[in-house]
Amino acid sequence: MIETKTNGKTTAYYHLPGLFEFYEFYKVFLPVYREHPGFFYEWCRIGSVYGAPADCLWGGGRVGYGDDDPVQVLGLMAEHGISSRLTFSNSLLKKEHLNDAKCNKLCRHLSDAPANTNGVILHSDLLLDHIRTYYPSLYLVSSTTKVLTEFDDLEKELSRDEFAYVVPDFRLNKSFDRLNSLSREKKEKTEFLCNECCYTGCTGRKACYENVSRKALGEDCPDHICQAPDRGEGYRFSKAMKNPSFISLNDIKDTYLPMGFCNFKIEGRSLGSALLLEFILYYMTKPEYQLNVREMIYLDNTLDLF
Repeated sequence: MIETKTNGKTTAYYHLPGLFEFYEFYKVFLPVYREHPGFFYEWCRIGSVYGAPADCLWGGGRVGYGDDDPVQVLGLMAEHGISSRLTFSNSLLKKEHLNDAKCNKLCRHLSDAPANTNGVILHSDLLLDHIRTYYPSLYLVSSTTKVLTEFDDLEKELSRDEFAYVVPDFRLNKSFDRLNSLSREKKEKTEFLCNECCYTGCTGRKACYENVSRKALGEDCPDHICQAPDRGEGYRFSKAMKNPSFISLNDIKDTYLPMGFCNFKIEGRSLGSALLLEFILYYMTKPEYQLNVREMIYLDNTLDLF
């Protein structure tokens, strides 16, 4: 599905957040990315951009916020040769939900591209069968919302032919002995969540995702109460960097790529575009050009942050 070599070297593919949520950001950033390739590391590429519009019944990882025109959104990605992924990871879908007009229409839009260009991130096997039946040109990604914390479960998921990619729970990121024992095919299917800020000792992650799924289905239910000791701080990239499961730029270059892994997911759909820019600067942009990229994104040199 993807080429894994650039100039004889293994390439890292980043899967970025905010297909709909950050459409306005990508309208500005993607031309910079295309027109100034020297600003960015030669060994990395954008593999896909993922997300979902607001009020998607099939949503589940995070509730979507974007309300931009799907034709424009997908057209922008197609113009830049970037794969679009719909985040349809609701874990609680029933048969009657499969008829949802909005979600099916989005899948039809994605299917207008050549086979395996665009994909769907999902949790439900019911939805998997539906997508394979009606939209067979879309590739499938097994969602991290399955919370696959046991390595044996991850291996089973990687063995499923239905999935082009599998996103394990972030707490398996540093299981290097087991990871290195995977076959080349399974390594290329593994997509690591790099910048998770969640408490590594969290036992309520699956319940948190299920709560989001219930809300996407329109259920009137209380918010999930996070029990992490630092839950009041919210997301901080600086905090994520201290997470034992954090995958740094150097980790990717020096450890994961030499081991044969090439897919890396950056979370952040529910965050702001300013933080998305920081992720891109950190993971993709050469230090000497980070200011150039900032200036081009900000556009207005009189911009006030407050």
